[in-house]
Amino acid sequence: MNRLWRRHSIILGVAAALLCVLVAYFGSRLMTAYYLDQAAIRGENTLGLAVTALRGQLARYEKLPELIADHQDVKNLVSNPGDRAAVDAMNSYLKSVNGLLESSDIYVMLPDGLTIAASNYDQTPTFVGENFSYRPYFFDAIAGGEGRFFALGTTSLKRGYYFGAPIRIDGSIGGVVVFKVDIDSIESSWRGDEYEIIVTDPEGIIFMTGRRDWLFSAILPLTEERLARTAATRRYANANLTELPVSEGGTPRGHNLLTISNEEGMREYLVVGESMPQADWTVSVLLDTASARAQALTVVAAMVLLLGLGATGLAAWLQRRARLAERLQVQREAQEQLERRVEERTADLAAVNNRLEEEVAERRATERALRKTQSDLVQAGKLAALGQMSAALSHEFNQPLAAVRTYADNAAILLERGRAGEAGDAVARISKLTDRMAAISRHLRNFARKPNQKLRPVSLDDVVRDTLEIVAWRLNAADAEIVVDLGAQPPVVKAGSVRLQQVLVNILSNAADAIEGLPDRRIDLAATTAGGRVTITIRDRGPGVPAAIAERIFDPFFSTKGVGKGLGLGLSISYNIVKDFGGSLTVERHPEGGTLASIVLDAAKLPISEAAE
Repeated sequence: MNRLWRRHSIILGVAAALLCVLVAYFGSRLMTAYYLDQAAIRGENTLGLAVTALRGQLARYEKLPELIADHQDVKNLVSNPGDRAAVDAMNSYLKSVNGLLESSDIYVMLPDGLTIAASNYDQTPTFVGENFSYRPYFFDAIAGGEGRFFALGTTSLKRGYYFGAPIRIDGSIGGVVVFKVDIDSIESSWRGDEYEIIVTDPEGIIFMTGRRDWLFSAILPLTEERLARTAATRRYANANLTELPVSEGGTPRGHNLLTISNEEGMREYLVVGESMPQADWTVSVLLDTASARAQALTVVAAMVLLLGLGATGLAAWLQRRARLAERLQVQREAQEQLERRVEERTADLAAVNNRLEEEVAERRATERALRKTQSDLVQAGKLAALGQMSAALSHEFNQPLAAVRTYADNAAILLERGRAGEAGDAVARISKLTDRMAAISRHLRNFARKPNQKLRPVSLDDVVRDTLEIVAWRLNAADAEIVVDLGAQPPVVKAGSVRLQQVLVNILSNAADAIEGLPDRRIDLAATTAGGRVTITIRDRGPGVPAAIAERIFDPFFSTKGVGKGLGLGLSISYNIVKDFGGSLTVERHPEGGTLASIVLDAAKLPISEAAE
C-alpha cells in the first residue's frame, strides 16, 4: 500500500509541476499581452489628449499670419522699407498684437529674408536686422504657400512653432509675416509617473518631451543625410544632437516596444504614436511596461499558487483515502486475530477481573484525594479573595478615616474654646464622611465585576467639592496648593458620584505624596468638554512617572511608595471604576515635568431633580 501511494505521489507531483510550468509559460504570455493591451488603450487616450492639445494650440494661430499680412500698413511697409516712421509704427503695432494674442514673436521679412520689423524690436537680442531666408517657413511662404516649421530659434535660442504667410501686393509677393508660437506650456503638462510623451521631427529627433535629458536626442540613427537635412534648415541652431541608446522590439500582438538605457539602467516602453502631417510631426506616448509585466507576473503567480494549492489538496485527499483503506485493512486483520485468540484469553479472564478490581479501588482512593485537594484549593481561593477585599477596604477607608480623625480633633478643641457652633459643623462633617464610608463599602463589592447600579448624570462641581473635603487634611499636610478650573459652566458627566469621588481622592492623594517637600507644590485640576466627552486632568509638579514602571502602574499591589505608605491598589481600583463608567484613565509624564492623569467620560445633562447615589 505504501509503495503504491509513493508511486501515485510521484506521478501526481510530476503532473502538477508540468502543469505549473505550462500555466506559467502560456499564462505569462497571455497576461502580458492582456495588460499590454490595457496599457495601449490608456496610451491611446493620453495620445489623443496630447494631439488634441497640440492641434488646438496650433489652430489658434494658424490664420493669424494671413490676417496680419493683409493689413494695409504691412503692405505699405514692405513697399517702402526705408520709411523709419512706418517701421517704428509697425514695431509698436506688432508688439501690441503679440501681447494681445500671447504669442512668442511676430515679425515682418522682405523678399530677401531680412527682418525689418518685429514685436521684440526693443529687446536684446532682437529679430530686427536678422536674415532668416534659410528657414523653410520663409521660402514656403515667399513661394506663395503656407509656411510651417518647428525649430530652435537661432537668435533667441528658444523653441517655437513658426507660421509664415506671404504679403501680397497687386498680385505679387512683397514679403512674409511670421508668427512664432511658444508651446512650452503644453510640454510642461507632459510629466507622468508611468508614461512619457515625445514629439519627433521627420529625422527622428525629439524636440518636445517632458524629459529634459531627452531633448534634442534621436531615436533613429543620426546618419549623414539626416544631419545634413537638419543643418540646412538650422532647425536646432547650435544644439548638440545625440542618439538615445535605444533598441526596438515588438510582441506577437503587434505592440511596438522601445528599450532605452540610461544611468539608472534599462527601461522598456510600449510605444503608441500618431503622425501630424500638417505639422510634419510624430507624437508618441511611451508607457513603462514594468507595471503591466508586474501585474501579469502577479496574476500568473496567483494562478500557479492556486494550482499548487489544488494539487496539494488533491494529494491530501488521496493520502487520506489511502490511510483510510490501510486502516480498514488493519482492522480486518486485527479482528481475525482477535477471534483466534478469544479461546486463549478465556482462561486469563479471572485474573484480569481481580486486577481490575484492584485498579478500581486505587482509582476510588485517588478520586477521594482529588476531591480533598479541590476543596483545599477552593478554600485557598476564598482566603485570597478575602485578603484582597480586606486590602481594598483598608486602602479605601484610610483617607476618609483620617479626615474623620482630623474633624474630631478639631471639634474637641472648638468645644474647649466654647465655639459650639463650629464644633457642631465639624460633627456634621464627620457624619457626612461616615455616610460616604458606608457608600464606599457598598461599591467596593462591585470592583471585581461590572456593577449593577445604573449610571446617571453627575455634576462635576459637586463631586470636586466633596472630594476636596476628604483630601483637605492630606493637602494641608503636604502644604499643597490646588488650582481648580472647571470652566464657566462646570460639566456634567455620566458616572456614579461616590465612585467618581473615590477616583479623584486616589489621584489627588498620589499627587500630594509626589509634591511633598518640593519647591513647587501646585496641583492643577481642570475639566474640558469636546465632542460629547469630558476630560478631567490632574497635574502635579512631582518627579513624574518613570518610564521603567509606566506599563505596571495600574497593576494591583504595585506601589512606588515605601513600606507602610501604600498598598498599591489606588490606581488599579480607579482604573476599574472609570472603565465601569465607559471611560478611560491614563497616567503619563507631563512634557514640562510632573505627572498628568487624564480621565475621559461621557458628557451628560443634569436633570431638574436628582437622587443621591
